[in-house]
Amino acid sequence: MPVVIFSSPKGGAGKTTAATLFATQLAERGASVIVIDADPNKNVVDWANLAGVPKTLSVVGDVSEETIVDEIEAASEKASFVIVDLEGTASLMVSYAIAMADFVVIPVQGSQLDAKQAARQMKLIKGQEKITGRSIPFAVLFTRTNPAILPKTQRHIEERFTELNVPILATRLFDREAYRALFSFGGSLSALKNKGVSNLPAAISNAIEFTGEIVERLRNGNKAVAKREVA
Repeated sequence: MPVVIFSSPKGGAGKTTAATLFATQLAERGASVIVIDADPNKNVVDWANLAGVPKTLSVVGDVSEETIVDEIEAASEKASFVIVDLEGTASLMVSYAIAMADFVVIPVQGSQLDAKQAARQMKLIKGQEKITGRSIPFAVLFTRTNPAILPKTQRHIEERFTELNVPILATRLFDREAYRALFSFGGSLSALKNKGVSNLPAAISNAIEFTGEIVERLRNGNKAVAKREVA
């Protein structure tokens, strides 16, 4: 079963939000999903303790450097998708998890600092490829972006990554109130319909497109997917 890792050596890049959106969208489609929360902040565990977690989704929070490999293997035997939210530092746990990944998502905000840390993560992935003797597909995900305006800094970073043949997800995760509300109210985006959350349909469309692109990249060998902007 696919193991999808969300990892960035920089905290605050949006990996937990992205991982939770991906997990809930898959579960709402009927897939069995196990999320391994390997971030010391345990934000996914806290979310899972709220009401409304999809029935086919479970969260494992008791994980360490010594147990991460066993936990991923055990989850792979039970679920259709295994999603790992890693800690925002470089560590042996991160290295072990990436070595087992079928796909790595590297969340990046549109800043040079984030881009620099993303480059470090790509270097780590390449190192694990040499150790494991296999390719580990990955792609950069731009998070907390403005749906109406693409800032110059982010445009420059995207162009630079493209020049370097760095895989970039065509879908950007926009800065939406719904994504923050998810961790206040619990459940999935669809459960926020009566919570007064602004622009919820647009947030749901964005999450669906994001999820669909990762699934398609898992199927097609990480080939680029046609970009469809969601405002």
